[in-house]
Amino acid sequence: MIVVYGIKNCDSVKKARGWLEARHIAYRFHDYRGDGLDAALLQKFIDALGVDAVLNQRSTSWRQLDDAQKSDLTPDKAVQLMLAVPTLIKRPILENGQQLIVGFNPDQYPSE
Repeated sequence: MIVVYGIKNCDSVKKARGWLEARHIAYRFHDYRGDGLDAALLQKFIDALGVDAVLNQRSTSWRQLDDAQKSDLTPDKAVQLMLAVPTLIKRPILENGQQLIVGFNPDQYPSE
């Protein structure tokens, strides 16, 4: 089963979900706000993709952090920030079996 992780009002998540629906590809949507985000799930993303691929340092949420939060960024500090502010996670993250794909990229998405 494909799982799409993100937040429902994110444009990239909307594009990914629309793309899957248009192709009648079954998936489950996991909303960080409604379904939650725990340390184990976030660590799974980081273990597979790396913290730099998961943390969105170009997001509005990142820009709204104060300088102390953004400075001296370690992997542990990044995890704590993403757990506190899930909108810091790049979206969507699509899980297809053992594969994780960050962002909406139809060329990497399953075809059926």
